[in-house]
Amino acid sequence: MPETTHSVSWRVALPHSPRAVPMARALVRTALAELEQAADSDTAELLTAELVANAVKHTNGDGPIELVVELLPTGCQVEVHDRDPAPPGNLSQPGHGTMPDPWQEHGRGLLLIRTLSEDCGHRPTDHGKAVWFTLAAEAAYSSEDGQYAAGEATA
Repeated sequence: MPETTHSVSWRVALPHSPRAVPMARALVRTALAELEQAADSDTAELLTAELVANAVKHTNGDGPIELVVELLPTGCQVEVHDRDPAPPGNLSQPGHGTMPDPWQEHGRGLLLIRTLSEDCGHRPTDHGKAVWFTLAAEAAYSSEDGQYAAGEATA
């Protein structure tokens, strides 16, 4: 998990229900709109929705789910905290038998998170666990030199 000294973050308690998913997506979209060169908002919303939906589906309903969005100089980090200490599965690398059944509607969330994020993982907290992912800032295109540069504004 990256460490930085200059960041802005949001921390919001969400209901332990499916209503939390669109609320989390809206918060991530709003947070990323604050940055001129943010991470890809569509990807951030998709991965956030996966984390929140997993927390709702796979943990009991005692207490809220907490969403933490941290804007970093290099992109963003999103964490979803829940009260279940059990790990969510293998976020670091696909293992044997982890490919989803192509005939099933479910089972692709962790694969999406592993594939589309810059980094991801989970860690224990005092009240359960936090599952997180990071996304790099989108590259900005400069028409002056025809180059892409991450985190730099265009003229």
